[in-house]
Amino acid sequence: MQRNAMTWAGMLVLGLMTLSAMQAHGEDVERAVPKGEVLRLKTDDGVPFALWGMAPTYPAPTLLIFSATIDESLGNPYFRQGGNLLAEEGFLCVSMDLPGHGADQREGEPGGLAAWRFRSDQGEDFITPFTAQVKQVLDYLVAEGYTDPERIAACGTSRGGFMAVQTAAVEARIRATAAYAPVTNLMALREFTGATNTDFVAGLSLLSRAEMLAGRSLWLVIGDRDERVSTDDCIAFGRRVTKVSLEKGMESDVTLIVQPEPKGHTTPAGAPEQSAAWILEKLEPRMDTN
Repeated sequence: MQRNAMTWAGMLVLGLMTLSAMQAHGEDVERAVPKGEVLRLKTDDGVPFALWGMAPTYPAPTLLIFSATIDESLGNPYFRQGGNLLAEEGFLCVSMDLPGHGADQREGEPGGLAAWRFRSDQGEDFITPFTAQVKQVLDYLVAEGYTDPERIAACGTSRGGFMAVQTAAVEARIRATAAYAPVTNLMALREFTGATNTDFVAGLSLLSRAEMLAGRSLWLVIGDRDERVSTDDCIAFGRRVTKVSLEKGMESDVTLIVQPEPKGHTTPAGAPEQSAAWILEKLEPRMDTN
Protein backbone atom coordinates (compact mmCIF):
# COMPACT_ATOMS: atom_id res chain seq x y z
CA MET A 1 0.00 0.00 0.00
CA GLN A 2 2.82 2.38 0.84
CA ARG A 3 4.47 1.71 -2.53
CA ASN A 4 1.14 2.25 -4.31
CA ALA A 5 0.58 5.47 -2.38
CA MET A 6 4.00 6.69 -3.39
CA THR A 7 3.32 5.67 -6.98
CA TRP A 8 0.04 7.56 -7.06
CA ALA A 9 1.68 10.56 -5.40
CA GLY A 10 4.41 10.49 -8.04
CA MET A 11 1.81 10.26 -10.79
CA LEU A 12 -0.06 13.20 -9.29
CA VAL A 13 3.11 15.32 -9.18
CA LEU A 14 3.92 14.31 -12.75
CA GLY A 15 0.39 15.18 -13.83
CA LEU A 16 0.61 18.59 -12.20
CA MET A 17 3.96 19.21 -13.84
CA THR A 18 2.51 18.22 -17.21
CA LEU A 19 -0.48 20.48 -16.64
CA SER A 20 1.82 23.35 -15.75
CA ALA A 21 3.85 22.79 -18.92
CA MET A 22 0.66 22.71 -20.99
CA GLN A 23 -0.51 25.94 -19.43
CA ALA A 24 2.84 27.55 -20.18
CA HIS A 25 2.38 26.67 -23.84
CA GLY A 26 -1.28 27.55 -23.94
CA GLU A 27 -2.35 23.98 -24.73
CA ASP A 28 -5.19 23.82 -22.22
CA VAL A 29 -6.30 27.40 -22.76
CA GLU A 30 -8.97 28.10 -25.32
CA ARG A 31 -7.27 29.74 -28.30
CA ALA A 32 -8.39 33.17 -29.41
CA VAL A 33 -10.97 32.78 -32.16
CA PRO A 34 -11.64 35.98 -34.13
CA LYS A 35 -15.25 36.39 -35.21
CA GLY A 36 -15.09 39.32 -37.57
CA GLU A 37 -13.03 41.49 -35.22
CA VAL A 38 -9.35 42.32 -34.88
CA LEU A 39 -7.71 40.45 -31.99
CA ARG A 40 -4.26 41.62 -30.88
CA LEU A 41 -1.75 39.14 -29.46
CA LYS A 42 1.99 38.83 -28.84
CA THR A 43 4.46 36.02 -29.26
CA ASP A 44 6.33 34.72 -26.21
CA ASP A 45 9.17 37.04 -27.25
CA GLY A 46 6.85 40.06 -27.31
CA VAL A 47 6.37 40.46 -31.08
CA PRO A 48 2.93 42.07 -31.60
CA PHE A 49 0.54 40.78 -34.24
CA ALA A 50 -3.19 40.47 -34.76
CA LEU A 51 -5.76 37.96 -36.01
CA TRP A 52 -8.94 38.38 -38.01
CA GLY A 53 -11.38 35.85 -39.40
CA MET A 54 -14.82 34.31 -39.19
CA ALA A 55 -14.28 31.73 -36.42
CA PRO A 56 -11.73 29.47 -38.17
CA THR A 57 -11.15 25.89 -37.00
CA TYR A 58 -7.58 25.37 -35.82
CA PRO A 59 -5.05 24.56 -37.11
CA ALA A 60 -6.27 26.77 -39.93
CA PRO A 61 -5.00 27.71 -43.37
CA THR A 62 -3.44 31.12 -42.80
CA LEU A 63 -3.13 34.30 -44.84
CA LEU A 64 -0.62 36.97 -43.88
CA ILE A 65 -2.00 40.38 -44.87
CA PHE A 66 0.16 43.50 -45.04
CA SER A 67 -0.77 47.08 -45.84
CA ALA A 68 0.54 49.71 -43.42
CA THR A 69 -0.77 49.17 -39.90
CA ILE A 70 -2.58 46.27 -38.29
CA ASP A 71 -5.80 48.28 -38.08
CA GLU A 72 -5.66 49.17 -41.77
CA SER A 73 -4.69 45.70 -42.94
CA LEU A 74 -7.32 43.78 -40.98
CA GLY A 75 -9.87 46.43 -40.08
CA ASN A 76 -10.51 47.76 -43.59
CA PRO A 77 -12.20 45.42 -46.12
CA TYR A 78 -10.36 47.11 -48.99
CA PHE A 79 -6.95 46.21 -47.58
CA ARG A 80 -8.03 42.73 -46.49
CA GLN A 81 -8.35 42.05 -50.22
CA GLY A 82 -8.67 38.30 -50.89
CA GLY A 83 -8.79 37.70 -47.15
CA ASN A 84 -12.46 38.68 -47.08
CA LEU A 85 -13.39 35.69 -49.22
CA LEU A 86 -10.80 33.33 -47.80
CA ALA A 87 -12.09 33.95 -44.26
CA GLU A 88 -15.38 32.41 -45.41
CA GLU A 89 -13.36 29.32 -46.38
CA GLY A 90 -11.95 29.00 -42.86
CA PHE A 91 -8.75 30.99 -43.28
CA LEU A 92 -7.11 32.77 -40.36
CA CYS A 93 -5.92 36.25 -41.37
CA VAL A 94 -2.82 37.60 -39.63
CA SER A 95 -1.11 40.99 -39.79
CA MET A 96 1.63 43.13 -38.29
CA ASP A 97 2.58 46.80 -38.41
CA LEU A 98 5.08 47.48 -41.18
CA PRO A 99 8.42 49.15 -40.35
CA GLY A 100 7.88 52.81 -39.48
CA HIS A 101 4.11 52.31 -39.16
CA GLY A 102 1.87 51.99 -36.13
CA ALA A 103 3.70 50.68 -33.08
CA ASP A 104 6.96 50.53 -35.06
CA GLN A 105 7.11 54.31 -35.63
CA ARG A 106 10.07 55.65 -33.68
CA GLU A 107 10.20 58.91 -31.79
CA GLY A 108 12.00 61.59 -33.75
CA GLU A 109 11.57 60.06 -37.20
CA PRO A 110 8.82 60.53 -39.80
CA GLY A 111 6.19 57.86 -40.22
CA GLY A 112 5.07 55.75 -43.14
CA LEU A 113 7.15 55.53 -46.30
CA ALA A 114 9.10 58.58 -45.16
CA ALA A 115 10.45 56.36 -42.37
CA TRP A 116 11.72 53.90 -44.97
CA ARG A 117 13.57 56.74 -46.69
CA PHE A 118 14.88 58.05 -43.35
CA ARG A 119 16.18 54.65 -42.30
CA SER A 120 17.70 53.84 -45.67
CA ASP A 121 19.46 57.22 -45.67
CA GLN A 122 21.16 56.02 -42.48
CA GLY A 123 22.14 52.79 -44.19
CA GLU A 124 19.63 50.78 -42.15
CA ASP A 125 18.17 47.60 -43.59
CA PHE A 126 14.60 47.89 -42.31
CA ILE A 127 13.43 44.78 -44.17
CA THR A 128 15.43 41.95 -42.57
CA PRO A 129 14.30 42.65 -38.96
CA PHE A 130 10.68 42.75 -40.13
CA THR A 131 10.81 39.46 -42.03
CA ALA A 132 12.55 37.88 -39.03
CA GLN A 133 9.65 38.96 -36.82
CA VAL A 134 7.14 37.53 -39.29
CA LYS A 135 8.97 34.22 -39.03
CA GLN A 136 8.70 34.44 -35.23
CA VAL A 137 4.97 35.02 -35.50
CA LEU A 138 4.57 32.03 -37.82
CA ASP A 139 6.63 29.89 -35.46
CA TYR A 140 4.32 30.90 -32.62
CA LEU A 141 1.12 30.31 -34.60
CA VAL A 142 2.27 26.86 -35.70
CA ALA A 143 3.55 25.85 -32.25
CA GLU A 144 0.33 26.98 -30.56
CA GLY A 145 -1.86 25.15 -33.04
CA TYR A 146 -3.37 28.20 -34.71
CA THR A 147 -1.84 27.63 -38.15
CA ASP A 148 -1.55 24.68 -40.49
CA PRO A 149 2.14 24.89 -41.50
CA GLU A 150 1.35 23.30 -44.88
CA ARG A 151 -1.22 25.96 -45.82
CA ILE A 152 0.27 29.43 -45.48
CA ALA A 153 -0.05 32.27 -47.98
CA ALA A 154 0.72 35.99 -47.94
CA CYS A 155 -0.71 39.05 -49.62
CA GLY A 156 -0.30 42.80 -49.49
CA THR A 157 -1.31 46.08 -51.06
CA SER A 158 1.22 48.60 -52.41
CA ARG A 159 3.94 48.85 -49.72
CA GLY A 160 2.32 45.84 -48.07
CA GLY A 161 2.73 43.88 -51.29
CA PHE A 162 6.41 44.79 -51.22
CA MET A 163 6.77 43.38 -47.72
CA ALA A 164 4.67 40.29 -48.48
CA VAL A 165 7.04 39.37 -51.32
CA GLN A 166 10.10 40.23 -49.22
CA THR A 167 8.82 37.82 -46.57
CA ALA A 168 8.11 35.08 -49.09
CA ALA A 169 11.70 35.36 -50.33
CA VAL A 170 13.03 34.21 -46.94
CA GLU A 171 10.14 32.10 -45.60
CA ALA A 172 9.69 28.79 -47.42
CA ARG A 173 6.48 27.98 -45.53
CA ILE A 174 4.68 30.63 -47.57
CA ARG A 175 3.38 28.63 -50.53
CA ALA A 176 1.69 31.47 -52.42
CA THR A 177 2.00 35.26 -52.42
CA ALA A 178 -0.39 37.79 -53.97
CA ALA A 179 0.55 41.46 -54.37
CA TYR A 180 -1.89 44.18 -55.37
CA ALA A 181 -0.40 47.26 -57.10
CA PRO A 182 2.85 46.46 -55.28
CA VAL A 183 5.89 48.62 -54.69
CA THR A 184 8.73 46.74 -56.39
CA ASN A 185 11.39 49.47 -56.72
CA LEU A 186 11.77 51.93 -53.84
CA MET A 187 13.39 54.50 -56.12
CA ALA A 188 10.10 54.78 -58.01
CA LEU A 189 8.47 56.31 -54.93
CA ARG A 190 8.38 60.08 -54.54
CA GLU A 191 9.58 59.62 -50.96
CA PHE A 192 12.92 58.44 -52.36
CA THR A 193 13.41 61.32 -54.79
CA GLY A 194 16.90 62.71 -54.31
CA ALA A 195 18.26 59.69 -52.46
CA THR A 196 22.00 59.47 -53.00
CA ASN A 197 22.71 55.97 -51.68
CA THR A 198 21.09 54.43 -54.72
CA ASP A 199 23.13 51.22 -54.61
CA PHE A 200 21.99 50.51 -51.04
CA VAL A 201 18.36 51.23 -51.93
CA ALA A 202 18.60 49.05 -55.03
CA GLY A 203 19.75 46.23 -52.80
CA LEU A 204 16.43 46.46 -50.98
CA SER A 205 14.31 46.25 -54.14
CA LEU A 206 12.34 43.18 -55.16
CA LEU A 207 14.50 42.80 -58.25
CA SER A 208 17.39 42.00 -55.92
CA ARG A 209 15.32 39.13 -54.47
CA ALA A 210 14.62 37.44 -57.81
CA GLU A 211 17.15 34.66 -57.21
CA MET A 212 15.54 33.86 -53.86
CA LEU A 213 12.07 33.79 -55.42
CA ALA A 214 12.93 31.46 -58.31
CA GLY A 215 10.23 28.82 -58.70
CA ARG A 216 7.98 30.40 -56.07
CA SER A 217 4.28 31.02 -56.65
CA LEU A 218 3.64 34.74 -57.17
CA TRP A 219 0.47 36.52 -58.27
CA LEU A 220 0.91 40.18 -59.23
CA VAL A 221 -1.75 42.63 -60.37
CA ILE A 222 -1.37 46.29 -61.29
CA GLY A 223 -3.16 48.92 -63.32
CA ASP A 224 -1.81 49.96 -66.70
CA ARG A 225 -1.01 53.53 -65.60
CA ASP A 226 0.15 53.26 -62.01
CA GLU A 227 2.68 56.07 -61.71
CA ARG A 228 2.79 55.92 -57.91
CA VAL A 229 4.66 52.60 -57.77
CA SER A 230 5.42 52.16 -61.50
CA THR A 231 3.63 49.66 -63.69
CA ASP A 232 6.84 49.18 -65.68
CA ASP A 233 8.83 48.23 -62.56
CA CYS A 234 6.20 45.68 -61.55
CA ILE A 235 6.34 44.10 -64.99
CA ALA A 236 10.15 44.06 -64.92
CA PHE A 237 10.11 42.32 -61.54
CA GLY A 238 7.69 39.61 -62.65
CA ARG A 239 9.65 38.94 -65.82
CA ARG A 240 12.91 38.83 -63.89
CA VAL A 241 11.63 36.12 -61.53
CA THR A 242 10.44 34.10 -64.52
CA LYS A 243 13.80 34.48 -66.26
CA VAL A 244 15.76 33.41 -63.20
CA SER A 245 13.43 30.47 -62.59
CA LEU A 246 13.90 29.16 -66.11
CA GLU A 247 17.66 29.68 -65.96
CA LYS A 248 17.73 27.51 -62.84
CA GLY A 249 15.73 24.80 -64.56
CA MET A 250 12.66 25.48 -62.44
CA GLU A 251 9.07 25.89 -63.51
CA SER A 252 8.03 29.53 -63.54
CA ASP A 253 4.92 30.18 -61.47
CA VAL A 254 4.46 33.93 -61.85
CA THR A 255 1.03 35.26 -62.70
CA LEU A 256 1.29 38.87 -63.87
CA ILE A 257 -1.91 40.77 -64.60
CA VAL A 258 -1.87 44.28 -66.06
CA GLN A 259 -5.31 45.68 -66.74
CA PRO A 260 -6.84 49.04 -67.58
CA GLU A 261 -7.22 51.15 -64.43
CA PRO A 262 -8.00 54.84 -64.99
CA LYS A 263 -7.72 55.58 -61.26
CA GLY A 264 -3.98 54.95 -61.36
CA HIS A 265 -2.66 53.57 -58.10
CA THR A 266 -5.37 51.27 -56.81
CA THR A 267 -6.29 47.61 -56.78
CA PRO A 268 -7.85 46.82 -60.18
CA ALA A 269 -11.44 45.63 -60.18
CA GLY A 270 -11.91 41.90 -59.63
CA ALA A 271 -8.40 41.36 -58.27
CA PRO A 272 -9.40 40.27 -54.72
CA GLU A 273 -11.73 37.59 -56.07
CA GLN A 274 -9.16 36.33 -58.59
CA SER A 275 -6.40 36.19 -56.01
CA ALA A 276 -8.57 34.35 -53.48
CA ALA A 277 -9.36 31.64 -56.01
CA TRP A 278 -5.66 31.39 -56.92
CA ILE A 279 -4.59 31.07 -53.28
CA LEU A 280 -7.18 28.38 -52.63
CA GLU A 281 -5.83 26.41 -55.58
CA LYS A 282 -2.21 26.79 -54.48
CA LEU A 283 -2.95 25.79 -50.89
CA GLU A 284 -4.85 22.62 -51.70
CA PRO A 285 -3.61 19.87 -49.37
CA ARG A 286 -0.54 18.18 -50.82
CA MET A 287 -0.89 14.56 -51.87
CA ASP A 288 1.34 12.02 -50.15
CA THR A 289 3.48 10.52 -52.90
CA ASN A 290 5.06 7.87 -50.69
